Amino acid sequence: MKVKVDKLMIISTLICLLPLILSLVMYDKLPDTMPIHWDINGNPDGYGSKAFAAIGLPFMMAGLNLVTHFVLNTDPKKAYPSAVLKLIGKLTIPILTVILVPIAIFAGLGYDIPIEKIVPAFVGLLFIATGNYLPKSKQNYTIGIKLPWTLNNEINWNKTHRLAGYLWVIGGIVMFVNSFLQLYWTAVFIVLMCVMTIIPAIYSYSLYKKGF
Repeated sequence: MKVKVDKLMIISTLICLLPLILSLVMYDKLPDTMPIHWDINGNPDGYGSKAFAAIGLPFMMAGLNLVTHFVLNTDPKKAYPSAVLKLIGKLTIPILTVILVPIAIFAGLGYDIPIEKIVPAFVGLLFIATGNYLPKSKQNYTIGIKLPWTLNNEINWNKTHRLAGYLWVIGGIVMFVNSFLQLYWTAVFIVLMCVMTIIPAIYSYSLYKKGF
């Protein structure tokens, strides 16, 4: 299978590796053990060596970025998803990398970084952008609500993604606002995930039972 290597794949991979500059500059000042994962309240709940956090993590994200591009570029129906959704899918990992790696570095140096606000706000904006373009995406195997019923029937796909688009935009707005309010985060997050995933799936199945 021929793998297409385009400019965006190269540029986005380089963006993933960009935090290495900061890592190398600050490396000698970093503690041997650094936080690399935080709970929903912003408390560190996972740690790794400074070599992994500062050096390994950018390379791991760069590898994940390459896999993402490969999957999106080799979808048999790769021309069907919204072009904007494909772009969002290809840029999410690079953007996350340039956000999370510096956060890990400065958190390791003892700075108080409000990650409990930064990450949910970013995810909220991502949901808003994704929801806005979900209804514009045609049937494909990599982007969207890929259920047996949506993939089998174009009407089912279109109706399901129209509903999902509204729910994702609303969910994204709630998540973005709550990233600053910090109200009942765990409950809000669970409810949002259920609304954004389970309701479209149930709706899609109901359409299937009606013959769509």
